[in-house]
Amino acid sequence: MIAGLLHPGQMGAAIGARLTRSGHTVLWHPTGRSDATRQRAHEADLHPVEDLAELLAEASVVLSICPAAAAEEVAEHVAEHHYPGIYVDANAISPHRMHHIHDLLTKTGASVVDAVISGPPPRNDARPRIYLAGPSGATAEARDLFSTSELDTTVLADKIGAASALKMATASYLRTNRLLAAIAHALADEHGITDALIREAEQFGATALADRAYLPSVAARAWRWEAEMREIAQTLDASGLPTVLADGSAELFHLLAPEKNHWSITPEAVLERLKLEQADERRGRDPHPDSD
Repeated sequence: MIAGLLHPGQMGAAIGARLTRSGHTVLWHPTGRSDATRQRAHEADLHPVEDLAELLAEASVVLSICPAAAAEEVAEHVAEHHYPGIYVDANAISPHRMHHIHDLLTKTGASVVDAVISGPPPRNDARPRIYLAGPSGATAEARDLFSTSELDTTVLADKIGAASALKMATASYLRTNRLLAAIAHALADEHGITDALIREAEQFGATALADRAYLPSVAARAWRWEAEMREIAQTLDASGLPTVLADGSAELFHLLAPEKNHWSITPEAVLERLKLEQADERRGRDPHPDSD
């Protein structure tokens, strides 16, 4: 099968590599992309084409795997070309936004699949789970593309928005859980009881709390997770559910967002950034910060 991959980030490039390894041809267009993206595409054995128009003319399936904030803009560029194939949107967006993308692209001739990738990028033994929703013909073809590439793929429903809702539900728990662990470790550090916190977390099976080494990954991806939490807040609000945790998580990820892709940051530096931002906020509230 010939597939087109839009904006291959870490997840997209890893998915593309799995497809090419299984004999599929994966196209991408390098125009305007960074050196890091070009390197990922080269390592994944993606086939470069001149521009988006050429990619859409050749690919029977197009995969959109990009940061949530860019999902609609990417879909709009594809719609401008009246793409007639299968468009798989595998971004962490709300069902409402997924419906908008579906309506936009179907009006210009595409068949749209609502998709979600759950888990880490496929490398070595890591195998993410892919869930699909949408018209049966389009989801069947997308499932064949992924399943023949050793990617665990499930068709959830024919209802657009179902896969996006699954992503919103799981991420609402997982993302906030990582922030709670960060706050707990910052508090433990302040009182010198970090080792005891980790031992206690291991005792009652709180994996995220025990895994202090994961904190740099949280900071490095905070810029992307902030946008996801805002999508989650929109989804919760549309369902008549409280948004306070999602809103708060988005704000905390915003504080960590300057560490974008800073994978080598230490856990201690992550926690110091949270404390620094809180100190700045206090000074902003206090009209006499240096008074006794």
